[in-house]
Amino acid sequence: MKFFPISSKKAIFFTIFLYCMIITPLKGAKTSVSSSSSSSDQQPELITYFKSTTLLKKPTIIDLQNQSRTSKITLFTSSDCSIWTKECSNEILKIAQKTEHVKWIKSVRRKIHEHPELAFQEFETSKLVRQELEKMEISYRFPLATTGIRAIIGSGQPPFVALRADMDALPIQEAVEWEHKSKIAGKMHACGHDAHVAMLIGAARILKAREKNLKGTVILIFQPAEEAGNGAKRMIKDGALENVEAIFAAHVSHQHPTGVIGSRTGPLLAGCGFFKAVISGKTGQASNPHHSIDPVLAASAAVISLQSIVSRESNPLDSQVVSVTSFNAGDNLDVIPETVTLSGTFRAFSTTNFYQLLKRIREVFTEQASVFRCSATVDFFEDKDTIYPPTVNDNTMYEHVKKVASDLVGTTNFKVVPPMMGAEDFSFYSEVIPAAFFYIGIRNETLGSIHTGHSPHFMIDEDVLPIGAATHAAIAERYLYEYGS
Repeated sequence: MKFFPISSKKAIFFTIFLYCMIITPLKGAKTSVSSSSSSSDQQPELITYFKSTTLLKKPTIIDLQNQSRTSKITLFTSSDCSIWTKECSNEILKIAQKTEHVKWIKSVRRKIHEHPELAFQEFETSKLVRQELEKMEISYRFPLATTGIRAIIGSGQPPFVALRADMDALPIQEAVEWEHKSKIAGKMHACGHDAHVAMLIGAARILKAREKNLKGTVILIFQPAEEAGNGAKRMIKDGALENVEAIFAAHVSHQHPTGVIGSRTGPLLAGCGFFKAVISGKTGQASNPHHSIDPVLAASAAVISLQSIVSRESNPLDSQVVSVTSFNAGDNLDVIPETVTLSGTFRAFSTTNFYQLLKRIREVFTEQASVFRCSATVDFFEDKDTIYPPTVNDNTMYEHVKKVASDLVGTTNFKVVPPMMGAEDFSFYSEVIPAAFFYIGIRNETLGSIHTGHSPHFMIDEDVLPIGAATHAAIAERYLYEYGS
């Protein structure tokens, strides 16, 4: 083997040349990977989630917008809906119906269903909601009204539109035998509030994925104590409606096939109140009634007179109800009692008529008692927040729901429903700002989803969950599009 003489300068130059040839391609490859990763992180269609961290005890505001991201899951793509078309609605529905989204939203509903909690006791339900919000990097305020949550998605700028879900269960023993039956004896989500929460969390996930499209701010209200607890009233007092200019809410309904949406303009649900009257007289032997003052006779006359309020004082075309549901005069067969206690309920579709009924019920008891030389007191439980005003849909907000629902589920699957004598504390929101309340069907005879709310046999067709999530999301996003700047 021969060797060629090489000068020291040439040797140095040759060494540098080899070093550059080897190192430069590696640098280029590294730069390319980094650039690709950066580009991926900046893609607007990606939404990232991070593992839940330990929540501070009773924080006022949890701001998760700038949290570090420790795990990434690509779920949805999002097109530009700067001009709203039916395709925007279709895209929202497609997102909601993705297999992974449907599986997740059902799992959320089932967890809540297994652990029902009564009014103002929704601690675990609230914790679950907050954990899901954290995973989606959605900021929120907590607590409001003991267990309530006010979450925020969007720009943080006007307009502000709210979506509400109620979280509480009922003191009912579940009679439905299935894998996810209530694990708490004597408590059950018999009115579908577990589905309401799941649908709103599902809407949150969709809205977060499409956050760049939001021309304003969406407020998510997770409310405790709808069932005779007036949680809405407490939520408003604690600031749930701050800056909000319109609000929407849904309730599952066994009266409509799964996915059918129904509502109406004006009064949808009645105002509801309860009363207890105590009529006092003078006790005595029934064999000598002239030595007593008979409260039973006075109470009986009052019951008859109460019926004339609706039949003779109200417009026959304006539905109202006054019902006495309890009459207690004791059980002594030979003695005229000293007191009689009566209780019942009253309902009306206008605020004016509702409070007129309250006034007349009080007058009938006190005046009829005096006719029979008795006295009467009437309690309407105002201090216990059991008075619900009527739920009245704003015409513009109703039309918005109708338009959104018709796009999502088709015009034939939107129904104008009759008013109902049931009551809802969503009415407190509708008294403050323009609002719309709507039903979403869960009826499925094959599954046995046919029973009324508050029945121990109540169950839902879970296929409603993605439809409800999409409806909420489309209502909010389209509202901001049409009423935003």
